[in-house]
Amino acid sequence: MPQSPADQRERYDRLKADPQGAFDRERPAIFSPAAAAQDEGNGRSTVKRFGPLYLPSEYTHWAEEAAAHVESAYLGDWSSLAKVRVAGPEALSFLGWLGMNDLSRFELGQVKHHVQLDEHGWVASEGILLRLADDEFLYTAGSGDWLLWRLSQGEWKAAADDISPDLFIFGVQGPRSIHVLERVLDESLRDLRFNRSRPARLGGTEVRVLRTGISGELGYEVHGPADAADDVWRAIRDAGADADLRQLGLRAQPVQHIEAGIATNGLDYFPAAAITPGAAWQFTQGGIEGSFVPTGGFTDYFRKPVELGWQVRGEFTHDFLGKDALLADLAAGEPTRVLAGLVWNAEDVASVLTAFLDDGPLPEPMELPRVAGPAFDTVRKDGAVVGVATGRTVSPTLRQMISLVTIAREHSAPGTEVVVVWGRPGTPQREIRATVASLPFKPDNRRVDVSQL
Repeated sequence: MPQSPADQRERYDRLKADPQGAFDRERPAIFSPAAAAQDEGNGRSTVKRFGPLYLPSEYTHWAEEAAAHVESAYLGDWSSLAKVRVAGPEALSFLGWLGMNDLSRFELGQVKHHVQLDEHGWVASEGILLRLADDEFLYTAGSGDWLLWRLSQGEWKAAADDISPDLFIFGVQGPRSIHVLERVLDESLRDLRFNRSRPARLGGTEVRVLRTGISGELGYEVHGPADAADDVWRAIRDAGADADLRQLGLRAQPVQHIEAGIATNGLDYFPAAAITPGAAWQFTQGGIEGSFVPTGGFTDYFRKPVELGWQVRGEFTHDFLGKDALLADLAAGEPTRVLAGLVWNAEDVASVLTAFLDDGPLPEPMELPRVAGPAFDTVRKDGAVVGVATGRTVSPTLRQMISLVTIAREHSAPGTEVVVVWGRPGTPQREIRATVASLPFKPDNRRVDVSQL
């Protein structure tokens, strides 16, 4: 409900008299549950939208924040993710049917990548699934709407609750992440294996620590109650002061995903749930950038699992939604595209960046480190369209402009030279040379042995 002028004046007066106190007490729901603590380090006082929440864009500078997961560690906020609790005697059976991953050996506290398909084999949703008890699970993803809708269409002895506002999710990633968390938890994490989790106590707050790897480096997630988010954020931030811990703003957050070869829902592809009646989709705001023009409708933005790097070998041990479509694809030699990396030619990139200092038609600006929303660019080989590039970003670690590319198999070998079309149709487009690269762009350190660190 809109505030009356009198209410707005009263709030303004309180903010003016006690800015931090008013922010603590009156933080709108559209901000992170740790917004007060984050605002203390948000020197640029800018925010950007991530799903339903606004988060700081930069704390210091995006370039140093984007390198922290390789050089030291960062503290980042993923509280915007949907969090759906699924429980009941048939919860495991339902989740096994909903996802293509085999859940027959699913330990308590284990974390699994859960890829959910529609009946055509398109990816409808994907995220991580955590087993909390024999019949209780937590699914975190860009959106939980597909899961909730699919459960409502059946007669499973299970219930699902969207508990997104109740929990925070903080990422602590990088080679020094274990030292930061061990200090703030006052306990060892050396026995916590990759894709495992356990309860812990951080100060006076019960939390759960997950060992994950969204950055391609050693890393963890900390889950806990939203009303303790400010205190937990401050405690982790302060514990990392001697470890050169950086607070990670939203502007730098996607860089690590491209370096690690991880496609992101809503940025590098759109889920099939986007056009399913009754299954609303979280990331529908904003436009689509780039030179790619779909010829087959909105489904041109959809992807099959193998097109996102999730291998499908046809050895399925359980029934799941979309299985028949995947088997039919495999029998027909589909899909014909795979996920790879692209390294963009530095000279061609520089010509776009410096075009505003020269004469001639101005190409579309190249935002750094990348455009904030989804961007799809046409990729050509010898004049023919062979793929679509997404996630174009400059990596301060690699000192390269890189992207993902969904590309025809016959052109996917590392070293293959292609051309990316830069600029939306109707603008002075440029051709940027690029070279196909294997993924990930840098070594995968997610499973590093921490016993000797």
